Amino acid sequence: MNHPQEASLRVATCNIHKGLSIFNQRVVIHALRDQLRSLNADVVFLQEVSGRNDRHAHRHGNWPGGPQHEFLAEVHRLEQELGQEQEQERDGARSQTYFHVYGRNAQYGHGDHGNAILSRFPVLRWENQDVSAHRFESRGLLHAEIAVPYWPGALHCVCVHLGLTARGRGRQLEHLRQRIERMVPADAPLIVAGDFNDWHWRHRATHEFAHPLNMHEAFESHGGRPALSFPALLPFLRLDRIYVRGVRVAGAQVERARGWRHSSDHRALVCDVTAL
Repeated sequence: MNHPQEASLRVATCNIHKGLSIFNQRVVIHALRDQLRSLNADVVFLQEVSGRNDRHAHRHGNWPGGPQHEFLAEVHRLEQELGQEQEQERDGARSQTYFHVYGRNAQYGHGDHGNAILSRFPVLRWENQDVSAHRFESRGLLHAEIAVPYWPGALHCVCVHLGLTARGRGRQLEHLRQRIERMVPADAPLIVAGDFNDWHWRHRATHEFAHPLNMHEAFESHGGRPALSFPALLPFLRLDRIYVRGVRVAGAQVERARGWRHSSDHRALVCDVTAL
């Protein structure tokens, strides 16, 4: 590998709670965009992203005029407007704006929400697979292939937000496993991240999904178990995960800056990876 700096990639994941405060009283999507900028992530996995919500737009004067994933993707354009160009010069091939894809999962009369992936690098192709276990919870697997400069092949990214019931999650993990076996080459770099809603102390997602696919969880590799990420104010549940294959995890951390406690009900997770 002749380009060690470009071969490094920062990945983040966060459930953004539709850009609202914990009890849905305030719009916090603007603060969340500022916090996102501070992460300096190359690929961001987002859950509970509002594509459209007419009720909130009517209630809150500062509701974004477009889909939230597009609003958050402007983060690097804001950096340029503020004159913060040093990071962009260092990044070289990295885009000054985020490419973005959105998987619409839940649809209702006044809007929709789902998962999104933001990437500093071009998205080659993407698909959102419906894996809803029942009609009361709409869930999907947002799968994108990203062209990372100097990497040997396309990076496969799957953003997930699994259901609240163990039975539903089990079915969704099976769909996820089957999709990876069918569509991701065994030697391709792969990252699966998001809100797994895995409440069980044995971390069933790791045993039922990751082990059969030879994947490992970033925080388990560095700290022995997944990170505490929920609720943001005082995390005691390990709901959010970053599973990888075909990359090396150089570091992993939970964002503990005070601002994150008020930007979502989940803490953001960040890890740095390099191509093998």
